[in-house]
Amino acid sequence: MSGREHGHDPLLPHGAQAVATPPRANDEPTDELEVVPGFEHENLQGWIPQLASEADIRAVIEKAFDYRGDVTITRKNKDTDKDGAQITGYLFDRRVGPTLENSVVRLMLASGERPTVPYSEIAAIAFTGRDTAAGKSYEAWVKKYWEKRAKGEKNISIEPEELE
Repeated sequence: MSGREHGHDPLLPHGAQAVATPPRANDEPTDELEVVPGFEHENLQGWIPQLASEADIRAVIEKAFDYRGDVTITRKNKDTDKDGAQITGYLFDRRVGPTLENSVVRLMLASGERPTVPYSEIAAIAFTGRDTAAGKSYEAWVKKYWEKRAKGEKNISIEPEELE
């Protein structure tokens, strides 16, 4: 995410980046404050995009970087420039350079290895893993709270779901 999504304006000096809280009356209940919508993620699970151009490769890698599941990268065979070996893991880092040869992605594999793959060696990317955060938005979390409260439950706290 960029700083702008977090409320930062690159045109303001760093010290002026604090977000001001709107004034509210002391008698205004906090339960009635406005809820700001969160960042919506696309459902990419199962998607196998076409990588026809350099711009396509760069755009899909950005989506894979934001994806919260595993991706499968098919590497180009260095000798024939055709599809070669596949690597499946969580894409946790990408380093963007001026050319595809200077740009790389880093994956975290189930084995613990962290291989680096240059953009220029990527023949295909498939979003193969389950998106672990699908349906677990802030809005869904708050909705559960309000449902419990409407049922009259007391001492309600919203706890995160257990990790799998």
